[in-house]
Amino acid sequence: MAARKQSPALGKSISATLKGESLEDELELSAIRHQPEGLDQLQALTKFTKKELQSLYRGFKNECPSGLVDEDTFKLIYSQFFPQGDATMYAHFLFNAFDVDRNGAIRFEDFVIDLSILLRGTVHEKLNWAFNLYDINKDGYITKEEMLAIMKSIYDMMGRYTYPILREDAPIQHVEKFFQKMDKNQDGVVTIEEFLETCQKDENIMSSMQLFENVI
Repeated sequence: MAARKQSPALGKSISATLKGESLEDELELSAIRHQPEGLDQLQALTKFTKKELQSLYRGFKNECPSGLVDEDTFKLIYSQFFPQGDATMYAHFLFNAFDVDRNGAIRFEDFVIDLSILLRGTVHEKLNWAFNLYDINKDGYITKEEMLAIMKSIYDMMGRYTYPILREDAPIQHVEKFFQKMDKNQDGVVTIEEFLETCQKDENIMSSMQLFENVI
């Protein structure tokens, strides 16, 4: 996979969190229009320390001074992580997964709670989050059409220079294999129960989830 070009402020704050680094400065909450929940509350809701939350918040504020991220801004930031491909559609799906309130904007609270799951959550938490991403219309089921849309967006984002070179029908084949294992009762959809049970019992599926995890 080609190296990702990170958005300077937000990328550095995430990297600092992963490395255990932190900023000593207190949050300048008065500088923005949308103020996040108190640090103590966010600390209780995530697996981040107060210092890590401060570091993440500073990067978030630098990228999004209003304290809210709309979809266009999110796509612009995310595309910098994958300059070799087209990240537009995957960023759209990812934005919808982060936008828990369905109001067209991601708050800092939404961002760090989901980031905590993706970076430090249990396998069960990560799989629940993945199911929510694949369940595009949020009806509690994953259809082949939804899975194919997500997979196509991932392959588009990885770019044509991915090694080894991927076949044109790779997304469709991935979806077919996925449903053969997941759709236990063969009703054409995958439920959260089927998804969790199969993923946690199948090492090959868990390994294939690496592709998904690498593009979060």
